[in-house]
Amino acid sequence: MALALSVVLACAGAVLGSVHPPRYGHHQPSYSYCDPTATPTCAANSTLTYCLEDAEYPEYEIKGAISADHIFAKKYADVADQSADDLVDMVTKEQEEAFDYSYYTGASTGDSPYDATHWGGPEGYICPSDVAYVMAKRAQNVEGKWRVIVNDVHYYTQTARLETCLFPEAACRALAPCYKSHCTQKYVYHRLLSFDPCDPYKGLFIDIYKMPSACSCHIPA
Repeated sequence: MALALSVVLACAGAVLGSVHPPRYGHHQPSYSYCDPTATPTCAANSTLTYCLEDAEYPEYEIKGAISADHIFAKKYADVADQSADDLVDMVTKEQEEAFDYSYYTGASTGDSPYDATHWGGPEGYICPSDVAYVMAKRAQNVEGKWRVIVNDVHYYTQTARLETCLFPEAACRALAPCYKSHCTQKYVYHRLLSFDPCDPYKGLFIDIYKMPSACSCHIPA
């Protein structure tokens, strides 16, 4: 009887020992840290705070987040077909797309800071700028953290009009030197439906991004 009991206890000890949690000792499990402020690959060779193309765009994860979000339709809104026809008074889409500043130097190579390109040239804005209606794939929010933007997934898009100064701080075209004018970059805050690749369990949420909106002529006092 004692021998049988010893065998049972030994077997029970072996079974219990087999379900004990492993002792890692010096072999602790490794976890990779995701830094939301780290520059993503799509922006590695750029000074921009957004990416229009993203080879690492997590489309599968975004689709899953959309499917799991029961109030997605209440968060999402966009006007995909944007142009100067709707957003710029007295300038048409065809006009804005035809603006060409390739002739403009922004500064003179001669004795005067105002060369011929300052006084002439075809139709365009007084401060040369690049205008684009974009659907960013990734962007840096106002806290300096990079987020994935819900764009071009299924049929969902988020469009923004971006206008960037081509010659920031250059004198405004066609204005005389006595005005001491200069072109200055303006920004607006965009609210975009976003996804945090460092914390996918947060799902989809609205985040805020500072993006270039206009290049305006400033005349100091």
